[in-house]
Amino acid sequence: MSLAEDVREAVAVIQNHNEVTIISHIDADGITSETILSLALSRAGINTRSIFIRQLDPLTLHAVPDDSQLTIFSDLGSGQQSLIMEKNLFPDDVIIVDHHVSQPADAGYHEVNALTHGYEKLSAAGVAYMVAKELDNANIDLAKLAIIGNVGDMMDREDLCLSGPAREILADGIGYGNIELWERDLNIYGISTRPLPQALAYTDDLLIPGISQDLPGTKRFLQRLGIVPDERKHWPVWQDISFSEKQMIVTAIVEQMVAAGRPVNRLFADHYLFLDEKMSQSPLRNASEYATLLNSCGRWSRPALGDSICRGDRGGAYTEAYKMLKNHRNCIREVLQYIVDTGVSELSHILYLHVGDRFPDTIVGIGAGMALSRLNPQKPILIMCVDQMDPENTKVSMRTKPDVIAQGVNLQEALCESAAKYGGSGGGHRIAAGAFIPKTAEKEFVYEVNETIRRQLA
Repeated sequence: MSLAEDVREAVAVIQNHNEVTIISHIDADGITSETILSLALSRAGINTRSIFIRQLDPLTLHAVPDDSQLTIFSDLGSGQQSLIMEKNLFPDDVIIVDHHVSQPADAGYHEVNALTHGYEKLSAAGVAYMVAKELDNANIDLAKLAIIGNVGDMMDREDLCLSGPAREILADGIGYGNIELWERDLNIYGISTRPLPQALAYTDDLLIPGISQDLPGTKRFLQRLGIVPDERKHWPVWQDISFSEKQMIVTAIVEQMVAAGRPVNRLFADHYLFLDEKMSQSPLRNASEYATLLNSCGRWSRPALGDSICRGDRGGAYTEAYKMLKNHRNCIREVLQYIVDTGVSELSHILYLHVGDRFPDTIVGIGAGMALSRLNPQKPILIMCVDQMDPENTKVSMRTKPDVIAQGVNLQEALCESAAKYGGSGGGHRIAAGAFIPKTAEKEFVYEVNETIRRQLA
């Protein structure tokens, strides 16, 4: 069957139930997936309850109810179908809405999975949106949340834009009127909230001579162009400067990169702004910063707070989430600085480091990805830390760059294959993945991953 047929089959099952439990992941894609499904089902008169879990494994299986009502697994479940079977859930009482590698199983569950149909650039939130739209075309207002989930899961990072079905969802949001596309704009993060010098200096996808990782140099660069802070010494943000000022900055950056022999193929990217967010300089104004805020809620064990934001709470929930976001960013900076200061070990094809229990295992991968630009971005980075839920296990995170992916590297495959050899498990995507392995297998595991990456490049 096609993905559309799987969607229609899932909707037919949903419409035969009055109550549904949604089990969802805690990151931005998981949170937006849950909100999309919960809102769409509630609008259809179906009672819902939601449960967020960090991962679906034997330690968290107890969170899955074993009653007879319909259970929807969102942004997880495809790779854990044998585990779900242990709950003795009947095939017609389970729907999986996912985009991760599917585990062959004889359970007969209804699975709506973008990846099994060849759509590598569509996240679980995108699949959830397809289900919601099939339930009722009026749910196109939820396209905005699907875009946030897709961007949060880096579905746009390789091509610097959304493509395929995700692009069609984007068109729905633009047509509805709550999304504005800034096509081929400057490829920087923080266009709505970051002061311009920081946004330029600390983008981790570009290497601009005289700007990247050089904040004083970036300020001098802007001042030479006549862009200066206001009387309160506040620098403007990218979204608020004029088109002519943007043109001037981009032209100067291109000149510096060409003069230094740097490629400019990753200089431009699409941005997605939300017209229904009234606060101008807010992390909710664009998809990438909105996703970061949701990730901060999930990574610090408050995914339900992120769900409240997605449902429109701009009062107490937003205030609390914004404080959490600031703490999240500070902690990630600490991880990044620790990695840079401590240094990494280097094998033929990967960088690696063990940070022990210094940082929560939910954020070390993010810090590692940001640190990669300051190390050797031509090699994937592997970070290990203590698994907070089971100290006998080690949590592994890997990150790499799009140009490395283009050479044939697939981190999800590398971690899944390597972890399985030591009784562990892995998952994720080509550009970012994670695994859990026995603590006793750390050394052998690192060398196995290095060898797997070598074979991928060969």
